[in-house]
Amino acid sequence: MTQFVLPAQPTVSLPTTGPGRFPVRRIFCVGRNYAEHAREMGHDPNAEPPFYFTKPADSVVESGATIAYPPATQDFHYEAELVVALAKGGRDIAEADALDHIWGHATGNDLTRRDLQAEAKAARRPWDMAKGFDLSAVVGLIHPGPIGDGAITCTVDGVVKQTARLSDMIWPVPAIIAHLSRLVTLAPGDLIFTGTPAGVGALLPGQCCTVTIDGLTPAVVTVL
Repeated sequence: MTQFVLPAQPTVSLPTTGPGRFPVRRIFCVGRNYAEHAREMGHDPNAEPPFYFTKPADSVVESGATIAYPPATQDFHYEAELVVALAKGGRDIAEADALDHIWGHATGNDLTRRDLQAEAKAARRPWDMAKGFDLSAVVGLIHPGPIGDGAITCTVDGVVKQTARLSDMIWPVPAIIAHLSRLVTLAPGDLIFTGTPAGVGALLPGQCCTVTIDGLTPAVVTVL
């Protein structure tokens, strides 16, 4: 038995629609994967290949949670996203085989400290503290199996803020998995946040944010 110098931390996991929980290994996030969102952030959606940032596994927040407004920000944003949960990993995965690596899908909310992100961009520094802070990855119940095209919507206190279709993604899920697997070796338990539509905006104390995707359970978070 391995002896550790500190108590080993428990495995981060998420509930599924079945009896078991999904163990989370890593969280990869795709930047600017909807054309209108790329434009609202001041970028040409046709000018670059996919790019990625990460969040730590323990940034996960289960749907229904109430979280504190995060520190070090005056501009805290919601970002509605489809989350892909991988059952198999690998390198150089062919796009035609990519769907075979998926365990299931969930709704997600890529919470962002937008002012810190803007500062990092201006200084050409990493986004880590803007994206990978505590309690920044809200994920709903993970549904096993495939998902078709459908609407993705974000509401804040019942007011629609974002709406699009999954088919509006610049890079669809198989292309993302194939491209990402050329950069890192993917593994079972990895989550991929696949990008957000246009309409990102501020989330204030006292507000409730709900992300819905057709066929999936909503991801809900309330901010204190």
